[in-house]
Amino acid sequence: MEAEASNALESKQKFESELVNSLNIDSWTTGLNLNDLYSRLELEKEVVESLHNEDKARAILRDKILPQFANSQANIPYSGLYNVEPEQIQKAHYGLLFNGGVEATDGTIVTHDTIPLTVTQIGVCLVSYNGEQGAYAHRIYRKDLKIKGDDPLSDVLELLNQRRNRGAQGIEENSNTFSSLAQRGLMAYAERAVLTKKSQARWLMGHGHPFPYELLTGFWASRSEMTEAALELMSQIVKHETFLFIPSAPSRRELITLGNALNPLEYIIIGTVQADIENLIEKGGARSDKRNMQMDFASKFASQVVYGLYRASQTAPAYLFYAHKDFAQTAALIAISDSLLQEHRGFPMLIDIADNICTATFDPGAFYSSIRNAYAEAGQPFRFLSERETRNK
Repeated sequence: MEAEASNALESKQKFESELVNSLNIDSWTTGLNLNDLYSRLELEKEVVESLHNEDKARAILRDKILPQFANSQANIPYSGLYNVEPEQIQKAHYGLLFNGGVEATDGTIVTHDTIPLTVTQIGVCLVSYNGEQGAYAHRIYRKDLKIKGDDPLSDVLELLNQRRNRGAQGIEENSNTFSSLAQRGLMAYAERAVLTKKSQARWLMGHGHPFPYELLTGFWASRSEMTEAALELMSQIVKHETFLFIPSAPSRRELITLGNALNPLEYIIIGTVQADIENLIEKGGARSDKRNMQMDFASKFASQVVYGLYRASQTAPAYLFYAHKDFAQTAALIAISDSLLQEHRGFPMLIDIADNICTATFDPGAFYSSIRNAYAEAGQPFRFLSERETRNK
């Protein structure tokens, strides 16, 4: 433990020293080809050294830590370390994936923020391998100013006060009215609602965490109707039982480090998400009545959801996955089988297809163009656009 603390302190001090040295602009490269060569050689050296250290850590993890997962935990069925056989992958391809037995959703969100009006568009697509798909969209309009006629001066003063509390144009820095966190929460809600209410498939595949941060904190935890709707939706996912969620970039780097010690076609089931969700709720800022609702949800439903790690191929990293504790092995098999369809990424292709269809269907370029055209029709084509939008590129 002391050695670990010493290494962490040494790494932190080295990084801080490099930051201080960076203040000397004379030490920066000038862009000349020769300096580019030196910089490239230094970068290559740093990459090789870092990867070498990762390989050493992987060997230790595989030898000392992974064997601890070989035996199941008594309270979690099928927990442990497993290997998938090629015959199982073939059965998963033809028995679950290619016949439409799995449907996936992914969403896209784009916001055009101007002083008089902010427009947010959320799109969600539902797809499967047998060609079935659906696309769902919604737009939200935010207007700070509304002159009521009784006391226009007060309306304008209130407007100034509201806009003082907002961030720079195009950036939401707090939870005021409908922040970026609330917008992401609505997209997360919509993805899960489409998955549970519109899908006819046996298996549901989602992008991210089944209980996302955005639906348990901030805007969604401050209003009873929002809290109740979010908890009811997430409970429906758990009741469905045959579901699988995979995030692209989980915040827990220690788990991904452990996952990278897996060999291709291996997976581990670690534990339930209950403790993590309860900790999130405690820090989420909800009032006691709503927090009690959330804690009751965590006790009943988060205790049934497990998390694990899988690695599909030699060239790809490991990924986290979430599933019902009674169906986690089949969920891991689906995750690996779908991820093998693109070995270089090792990430489920069905989620990527949903993302690509969503991006094409709800094209951000078309969205921005329609709004700019509307401002042009109103006689103000440039006045309220940000500096970055009018900059020559």
